[in-house]
Amino acid sequence: MKNEPGSGDNDTPEPEPELPPSPWNHPVAPPPGHPGSAQSWPAAPGAPGGAGPGTAGSSPDTWGNQATPAGPAGPRPGEPTGWGSQISPPSLRRPPPEPKRRKLPSFLIPVVGAVVLLALIGTGLVVFLGGDDKPKTLPPTPTPAPTAVSTPPPPSYTPPANALPVGFGVSVVPADGWTEYAAEKQGKQVIAPDPNGKARAFFWVRQRQGMTAKTYLLRVVEGETGPMVAQLGGPPRNLTCPRDVLVECVAITYTGTKKGVKLQGYVEAYRRKDGVVTAIDFQSRDDFAAKAKADAEIMKKSVIDSM
Repeated sequence: MKNEPGSGDNDTPEPEPELPPSPWNHPVAPPPGHPGSAQSWPAAPGAPGGAGPGTAGSSPDTWGNQATPAGPAGPRPGEPTGWGSQISPPSLRRPPPEPKRRKLPSFLIPVVGAVVLLALIGTGLVVFLGGDDKPKTLPPTPTPAPTAVSTPPPPSYTPPANALPVGFGVSVVPADGWTEYAAEKQGKQVIAPDPNGKARAFFWVRQRQGMTAKTYLLRVVEGETGPMVAQLGGPPRNLTCPRDVLVECVAITYTGTKKGVKLQGYVEAYRRKDGVVTAIDFQSRDDFAAKAKADAEIMKKSVIDSM
C-alpha cells in the first residue's frame, strides 16, 4: 500500500541542517622533520604534491604500507586557520620548571651579620676619624711619673757608742742596770737582773718585713702569753705615730701568771714607709714593774729616734 502524500507515515527522514564547520576539524600540518610532513616524504613521480603510486593524493609510509591520503600541507600565508588569523595553536609541551634559588644556610646567617656589623663599625670609625688620606698626628702618650722609692730619709739621730744595732738602721740603748742578753739571736734583747742574776724584766726589739704592724704585734703577743695563764688588756689599739716616717703604729697590753709569778707586759709595733716593722716587747715581774716601766720608756725612745 502506497503512502498518500501528506500523510504522517512518511519513512523518508528529513535531512538535518548542516552545522558550521568546527575549527577542531581542520587538519594540522605535522612539524618539519616528522614522518608524515611534506619535508620528510620524498616526492613520487607522476603525483602532484609528492604522492606515490596508488590512489591519487596518497603516498606510502616509511614501512611500505599504503598511507592515507596526505592532508593539506597547512594554511598558506594569509589564509585563515582554525585558531584565528593572529593566534598560533597552543603548545602541547609542559613549560620547563623554574630554576630553584639556593637558600643561604641558617648557620651562615650570624656570620654574615657579624661581617656586616664589622663593616659598619669600620665605616663609622673612618667617618669619625675624618676619612681622609692625610696622616693624623696622634697626641704623645704621657710618660708616667717615676714611682717614688719609699725609703726613709737619713736619720738625724746619731746613736751613742753603747747603742746596740738591731737592723735597717734601728738601734736600742740599754738603760742603766740593763745588760744585753747575748743568747738571743733575733734582734736585740736586754734584761734587768735581780741580785741572783736572774732576769726580773726584759726589753726585746726585733723586726719583720712584708706584713702589717698589727699582724706582727698579734704574733708576738701570742708567743709571749702562750706559756702562761694570761689575760689581754683589750684588742690592739692604734697609737699616734711619733714620726713622719712611720705609717702604722699599734699596741696591746697583757697580764698573766707563770710558775706562780705574776707578770705584766706590753707589745708595740711600728711600720715604716719602706715596709720594715719594728716590734718592742716588754715584760716585768709585778714587784719590779714600776722601775722596769720607767727604764723601758727611756729605751723605747732610743728605738723610735733611730727609725
